[in-house]
Amino acid sequence: MDPTAFATAYALSTSIGLRPFLTLALASLAMHFGYLHPSHPFAYLGSDGATAVLALLAIVEFAGDKVPVVDHTLHVLHVATKPIAAALLVGSVVPNVGPGDAVTYALMGAGALNALGIHGGVAALRGASTVTTAGFGNPFVSLVEDALAVLATIAAIFAPFASAVLAIVLTVVVVLTARAIVRAARRPTSAPVGVTQLR
Repeated sequence: MDPTAFATAYALSTSIGLRPFLTLALASLAMHFGYLHPSHPFAYLGSDGATAVLALLAIVEFAGDKVPVVDHTLHVLHVATKPIAAALLVGSVVPNVGPGDAVTYALMGAGALNALGIHGGVAALRGASTVTTAGFGNPFVSLVEDALAVLATIAAIFAPFASAVLAIVLTVVVVLTARAIVRAARRPTSAPVGVTQLR
């Protein structure tokens, strides 16, 4: 398989883990204008209708993720939507050898798992933001995620290898951050000063 296509697919599936519909909309727009060339079975992703629908969903996603409670609802829904979106986008980018090609399906599955893993880390970070800022910090975290998704998607299209390296860095950062959050949540709180613990 073309290493460039592999790098693009990996970077896009990582971006999907941040923002599924925004990434899909940008990729669809790139397909529409010929900057990204989807394999034949997924050519519909670059059609006028698909681009318009995905752009609308991206706007809804962008707005909804800035609203308390709605953002967490979206994160629950994204447990399903992100792997599906990643599988579709990876399938559209990698060369399709033929119907039932096992390699293509395996890469689609790997992309789905990658997006789901990124989603898990992002959800943990959002949960920590909710606890520590009473939700007031969530819109700012959301804007950072939006910016990262836009930059990652554009880089995946125009600089695949550099984008793949950045995707690896982002994955490591997300995993380490999520682990730190989980460990902090599990850490037992110390007894108040002056209170004698019973043995």
